[in-house]
Amino acid sequence: MESRISIISLGVKDLEKSYRFYKEGLSFPTQGKLEDGIIFFQTSGTRLALYPLDKLAEDVSPQINEDRSGFPGFTLAHNTRTKEGVDRVLQLAEKAGGKIVKPAQMVFWGGYSGYFTDPDGYYWEVAWAEFWEFNEDGSLVV
Repeated sequence: MESRISIISLGVKDLEKSYRFYKEGLSFPTQGKLEDGIIFFQTSGTRLALYPLDKLAEDVSPQINEDRSGFPGFTLAHNTRTKEGVDRVLQLAEKAGGKIVKPAQMVFWGGYSGYFTDPDGYYWEVAWAEFWEFNEDGSLVV
């Protein structure tokens, strides 16, 4: 596994309000639009994503309660260069003591992803999509 965090996704209650906060209030650069349903901000190295809280919780696991019991409202993401890389990283995480909470599978947005939790229960998404590009330093082009 390459040692990088590609995306930190924040589950937000009001996508438009949060979008305006980061874009207009803090001047975070983005090409994203509200109608995309998810907003990626271009920060140095790691990308920041805003995604509706209920949809993010559902993506991790349909068993997560709406009150976020056991779900902190954010995820860390590691994007791989190959589809097979997703499976390798999930296996590595499990062998290291992590818990697979969603096995890798094809997902609605056209990629392949799965989730694990680290020993403290923080959620990591491991994902690949054929349309992603990476910079030389391994950061995701969004």
